[in-house]
Amino acid sequence: MARISISNEKCIRCKVCIAACAYNMIAFSNQELGINDGCTFCGSCISACKYGAITITGEEGRRQTENVARYSGVLVFGEYTDGKFSGAVQEILGEARKIADKLGVQVSAAVLGNRMTDPAGELIAGGADKVYLVDHPLLEKFNDDVYTDVITQIVNTYMPEIFIIASTIHGSSLAARVASRLGTGLTADCTGLEVDMERRLLRQTRPTFGGNLMATIICPGARPQMCTVKPRVMQKLPPDYSRAGEIIIPRVDIKESSRLRIIERIVSGGMDYNLEEAEIIVSVGRGLQNPNNLNMIREFANVLGASIGASRALVDMGWLEYSHQVGQTGKTVRPRIYFACGISGAIQHLAGMLSSEFIVAINKDPDAPIFKAANVGIVGDLTSIIPTLTTELKRLLKK
Repeated sequence: MARISISNEKCIRCKVCIAACAYNMIAFSNQELGINDGCTFCGSCISACKYGAITITGEEGRRQTENVARYSGVLVFGEYTDGKFSGAVQEILGEARKIADKLGVQVSAAVLGNRMTDPAGELIAGGADKVYLVDHPLLEKFNDDVYTDVITQIVNTYMPEIFIIASTIHGSSLAARVASRLGTGLTADCTGLEVDMERRLLRQTRPTFGGNLMATIICPGARPQMCTVKPRVMQKLPPDYSRAGEIIIPRVDIKESSRLRIIERIVSGGMDYNLEEAEIIVSVGRGLQNPNNLNMIREFANVLGASIGASRALVDMGWLEYSHQVGQTGKTVRPRIYFACGISGAIQHLAGMLSSEFIVAINKDPDAPIFKAANVGIVGDLTSIIPTLTTELKRLLKK
């Protein structure tokens, strides 16, 4: 049975451990420290104490402390589908490179697929030092069950202290299963990552309470520290094809049978769903007034070759699917041109689109917050402005 012990002979009563405990389980009474019954044995107080006054006793505590120290390096999941990487892979690889440089460790990437065409070169150019390459016919299509087995084996073999996955449909599904198998924590949909150098902890920041608050989460007592990162939040590094890296073929057991069987894969068609890669986005909000007005938005987007986005209000009303939502609780985008049509400019929505190169706002309220973020603002009713813009663009583009 694990137990936290405090040596009051070594303790100097600095109370640093009290501040380090995320669960408020350390009490100070009669000039002595004590541990409350709700202690989770996370070990953060041990790391904080510079005087060796706090220890974990018992086999479980000894094993936990030793295991954390054995993990090293930053691992990235290189999502590879239809002969190419997910657009977010280079973004999280760039962030992993920054974190690894601070910690003085290496970056590795795990790539699963079938008959892949030199995927390692792209990852090494993007910042990876090592690429774990698993090429097998059963990995041609993403299968949660098979992919989880393989990735878990890779993590258990190479023991990274940090594991970063993009918050794509596949990545989010995989991350939850792998974290459960490994018995570690997982912070989903992060928008910021920092390193606590003193304790070698990854500080993972994500929106919470519907995007109204930002929470910073740590995982002091288990490894790897796992998180998923929202696409288009992190900056990818310029590729350096002169970098040298190591390609490793891991020895993994790939089961021929699986609890899941892929019967058919249906890819959602149209530009509407390609928000994270879109060069131009036309987003709509409550100012659309009526779901029937979506037809004119689609026509406008088609003329521009744009994808369609939406505010949370529109998605909550069921006028568009969640896959269209832009914002803290939706997708983060970085297009060349972003049209905000009938969107007031709530901070939660702005967080998802402020990285756009050029913003055009259309709103009938001249005091709407969206105008403060826009490069060009048009005051008026979008139901009359959008058709006018569509007609003029058709004339100019001869469509």
